[in-house]
Amino acid sequence: MSAASPPDPARPAAHPAVPRVLVGVDGSSGSSAALRWALHWAAARGGQVQVVIASATAAAFAWRSSAEFSDLSTLEAVHDEAWVRARTVVDQVRRASPAVDGMAVSVEVATGPPADVLVARSGQVDLLVVGTRGRGAVAEAVLGSVALDCVSRADCPVVVVPDPGTGDDPVSTGQVVVGVDGSARSAAAVARAVEEAGPDGTVTAVRVYGVADLFLDGHRAVTPTRAGRDAAELAALERDLGSLPPGVVVDQGRVRRIAVGGEAGPLLVRQVGEGDLLVVASRGHGELRGLVLGSVALYCVRHAPCPVLVVRPEAAPVTSADPWPTAAAATTGPRR
Repeated sequence: MSAASPPDPARPAAHPAVPRVLVGVDGSSGSSAALRWALHWAAARGGQVQVVIASATAAAFAWRSSAEFSDLSTLEAVHDEAWVRARTVVDQVRRASPAVDGMAVSVEVATGPPADVLVARSGQVDLLVVGTRGRGAVAEAVLGSVALDCVSRADCPVVVVPDPGTGDDPVSTGQVVVGVDGSARSAAAVARAVEEAGPDGTVTAVRVYGVADLFLDGHRAVTPTRAGRDAAELAALERDLGSLPPGVVVDQGRVRRIAVGGEAGPLLVRQVGEGDLLVVASRGHGELRGLVLGSVALYCVRHAPCPVLVVRPEAAPVTSADPWPTAAAATTGPRR
């Protein structure tokens, strides 16, 4: 089983400004896969990468005697161990790929629960990248709590990279699959998919409809034929693609159109391979008030064999031009 593929670093940058990428690591294979993907994505766009690892707080050691914290030595030891763990992951991932070897990466040890730490910083970055599972994950858990919290609460788009398994990284296919349902959020997802594919990649826009839906002919409810419904949904998809935000160009030859009846999540996952990227909106039609992550997006991040980009259209882009410090300046080393 091969690892999730990072994007092709040879593809030209799509972002006009220097994008900032935040990656959560914890020393697990899942976080290593997330960092690998993030480094390649940033390298292709001239971006900057910041790695954050969460360190325990004093509350996590409440069972210890107060004397052990007289000089904060215990917490400093935890901080130092976390820093070494993160630095080791960065070094291993960079050495494994010549395309990102030597790339500057800032490393920070932050105090607090991992999801809270990453979400708190998500408003200052362009992209947050996490793995599906981390250290201590139950074997049956498909999606870790940190990944779930991030895609539900982050202020920026989030990429969830699946557990890599074993084997070498496959070459990126340059294929991007995106779910379309006619909503403003899915329009933002399509725009992002076109951007991610770049001039050399292709986009598959998939519109899924419920097969149990009924049409009214003025006298009675009727069930349309599958061919008739496919044609109607393809026409609706064409209208969706024709009403994208200004500046988004949908090249007829590079955007494949698919309309299919069934359940959206499984059908979207069925369209992708390990080297692809699946783009979904955080919410779609039929959302409940207060529900941040829609059922389709949740299914995709749990089951897709490829990285899934969850778009948050309401998130404002980062406009600061101030670069992160260089790896040497920004790396928070051991305190002792």
